[in-house]
Amino acid sequence: MKKIWILALVMGLVTAACSGDAGDGTTTTAEGGEPTTTEAAVEETTTTTEEEPEATTIRYFTFSAAPDNLEVLGEMIAAFEAENPDITVEVETAPFDEYFSVLQTQVAGGDAPDAFELNFENFVAYAENDTLADLGPFMAGDAELDTGAYYQPALNAFGIDGTQYGLPQSYSTVMLFYNKDLFDEAGLDYPTNDWTWDEERAAAEALAALGDDTWGFFAGIHFWEFYKAAFQNGCSFFTDGEVTLNEPGCVGALEYMLSYVENGVQPTAAEMGGVSDGDMFLAGQIGLLTSGIWMFGAFADAPFGWDVVVEPGNTQGGSHFFANGVAVSASSDKQDAAYRWIRFFTSSPEAAKLRVDAAWELPTLTDSSLYESYLSQTPPDNRQAVLDSLENVVVPPAIERQAEMQDIINGFIERAVAGELTAQEALDQAAEQVAALLG
Repeated sequence: MKKIWILALVMGLVTAACSGDAGDGTTTTAEGGEPTTTEAAVEETTTTTEEEPEATTIRYFTFSAAPDNLEVLGEMIAAFEAENPDITVEVETAPFDEYFSVLQTQVAGGDAPDAFELNFENFVAYAENDTLADLGPFMAGDAELDTGAYYQPALNAFGIDGTQYGLPQSYSTVMLFYNKDLFDEAGLDYPTNDWTWDEERAAAEALAALGDDTWGFFAGIHFWEFYKAAFQNGCSFFTDGEVTLNEPGCVGALEYMLSYVENGVQPTAAEMGGVSDGDMFLAGQIGLLTSGIWMFGAFADAPFGWDVVVEPGNTQGGSHFFANGVAVSASSDKQDAAYRWIRFFTSSPEAAKLRVDAAWELPTLTDSSLYESYLSQTPPDNRQAVLDSLENVVVPPAIERQAEMQDIINGFIERAVAGELTAQEALDQAAEQVAALLG
């Protein structure tokens, strides 16, 4: 039985790598015996067991597995190694807020992992900087690969100009949560998957009228909600290579978001007093909440009935889609083995079922049978809405200088929330600065 190595990387690795010591970390080795040579003298004859061939060892770096899903990742690796006895996978982890600093240090120091995880927002920068291997030749020669098994928008998200640089690993999406008790108290019909902004606003205003301690609606007013609201209103941040985030549809989307606060339907940060939107929903203070499916567990024991529907749109639908993928390092001398691992990790039904059963996000595969255990769980009753939301998704706008773009847009949105700028003024100035990032 091969050993599974789990290396926990923290920021100390950054210092070590910068000083030329790129491999330090805490190492935990799973139990399991290496093949041993047994010698026995029988009638002056020595018999030695045959050692198995040494496997190719690849390093896999991840942020999403630790700390809660290392065990299920270990099960996936065990299944992979059982099918591929010539490959051993070593896992390295780092917290998300440290992960990309560690990865950048490894890449710059010529010590990149053979395979590693990327969220979509950071994927573009790594692909543009020639850090990622072109998977096309490996995929073309892979008789076991069925690209049609992947959810195509997720697969396409990890390709650029026809070149596939990564495979989609998992996704999460955002839903509209609602408090059934508050809807009953207000005499309102429950939301449906085909709601529009107008219906959402009308319900939010009626819920807010229930009392001073009740808010009708909450959605964060920042980059992550704004790009999606813009899409729901028929606008994109970029069109044919030009910055269009200050066009009427985008301005109207930001004005719509701001109106909830301006009309007293959504609490301001000061009115929330440091309490999160999730905690306020759990306390029965918010009737409609825009949040992710990762909150299902947190709300499981809520003292009221609740459910979810697909997010409403205006001129068109648009569900927030977070995607993580896995890629192979362009500098790896074990690219074939690394590719075989990420293909198994992302497309194997066995790995997918382990992911679903562990509630470790959702696999980006279209086989409905993989989701049976997920859909059977309650609450919410309408988990099917999670899959329905995939019919019209929007991925984050991404450029090589992604973090700078997000900071620029968030900075001007904050000024609009504070009343320092109108939505048009904020987005005009943001558009000018984002255009400068593109060169």
